[in-house]
Amino acid sequence: MIPLTDAIARVRSGLTACDRETIGLGEAAGRVLGQAVKARLTQPPFHASAMDGYAVRSGDLGENPVDLTLDGESAAGHGLDRAIRGGTTVRISTGAALPEGADQVVIQENTVREQDIITLNDTSQPMRHVRAMGEDFTDGDTLLAAGTRLTPARLALAAAGGASELSVTRKPRIGVLASGDELVPAGAPPGPGQIINSNAPALAALLTQWGAEPVDLGIARDTLDAVRASLEQAENLDLLVTIGGASVGDHDHLRQVFAEMGGALAFEKIALKPGKPTWFGHLPDTPVLGLPGNPVSALVVAELVLRPAVETLSGETPRARLRPAFLAADLAANGPRETWIRGRFDPETGGVRPAGRQESGLVSALAMAELLIPRPIDAPALRAGEPVDILVLD
Repeated sequence: MIPLTDAIARVRSGLTACDRETIGLGEAAGRVLGQAVKARLTQPPFHASAMDGYAVRSGDLGENPVDLTLDGESAAGHGLDRAIRGGTTVRISTGAALPEGADQVVIQENTVREQDIITLNDTSQPMRHVRAMGEDFTDGDTLLAAGTRLTPARLALAAAGGASELSVTRKPRIGVLASGDELVPAGAPPGPGQIINSNAPALAALLTQWGAEPVDLGIARDTLDAVRASLEQAENLDLLVTIGGASVGDHDHLRQVFAEMGGALAFEKIALKPGKPTWFGHLPDTPVLGLPGNPVSALVVAELVLRPAVETLSGETPRARLRPAFLAADLAANGPRETWIRGRFDPETGGVRPAGRQESGLVSALAMAELLIPRPIDAPALRAGEPVDILVLD
């Protein structure tokens, strides 16, 4: 068994980012930039008003209040086409360009208008209520680095910078192959001794959420020939994910067939609970990540190991996912494997606590979980109120 951190490192080092493609902004949500986005213009492109009010030369604001003559208007998209005159003020709206020579905006609430005479009650403060030209970014600035996943806000930034198309990493094609005579597809009636293959739709949903393209390869039955046929059909994939079939039972043939087909292992077990039977290696043409068959184990390992694999294939810059929290309940001492406890936020204290029973076959308990609480090997018991790290399941 190897530590989880080593397993993740070996998975990342065994994968290569997919090639790039160019797509429009409307298709780019959730994709990963393959090339940095640079600004093609300056934002704001001019000094702009941050409020509705009156543009002035700050030097014209003497002892309060001061009366200035209204001399024109600057509206958003329709600026004043001349400089402001001394001793006057210009009506201005939010987002409108400051007239040449003006350097302050007095908000409407601090003014009184009597025909064309504006009484202003404000002190001289150059650039007050003004969005300075280029204060967001300037032409040539790097707005988004390669390896950045595109959120709505980041797409807004790319658009503001003048981009209409983006170079992104192609969506990784990831095959999902379950194994076992006990499994039937979702929606099919289970026979005696059989259960629903709940892992496949869950993994497909996670892969889609993470920006990959899941490929359902069905269920391999518990014979050498069936497993071999299933592995042979796993073509044109960036990664094959198998579920179950890798234990030491008489009917678990996956690892044997993997070896017979020229597969090479990078590791075969992780010092992890749940998730000990997780393995990783390469067939001649395809990397393979083997997940445990128990639903909770499979989905926890997916969060911990498969997600970094998708990030690597997508060219995404790794990011820290753990964040600090505090316990709302006591935790017992941990044993010889790193343990990830399914947990929830406590609505009364804001702390975190285990979410129900922790057995690896209980899908209902995992469905209740909002987060995972990592417990290092041989970690001592913790009391409520003590700090812990958590991984939020988003």
